[in-house]
Amino acid sequence: MVCGNCADLITEEVSRIAGVTGVSVAVEAGTVTVTSDRPLPLTEVRAAVEEAGYEIQHP
Repeated sequence: MVCGNCADLITEEVSRIAGVTGVSVAVEAGTVTVTSDRPLPLTEVRAAVEEAGYEIQHP
C-alpha cells in the first residue's frame, strides 16, 4: 500500500465482511487491523483484501 486510496479500497472491501465492526489501515506500516463481533477466519479477510487488489503477507 502506498496511498490513502489503497487504504480506502481495503477498508471498503473488508468492511463488507459480515460481523466486521471496524477496519484500521496504517499505510506506512502496511498493516490492517480488523475488529469484529465474531471470530473471523483469515480466509475471509484474505479474500476481501485480494478483492481490493492486494495480498496479505502473513508470517
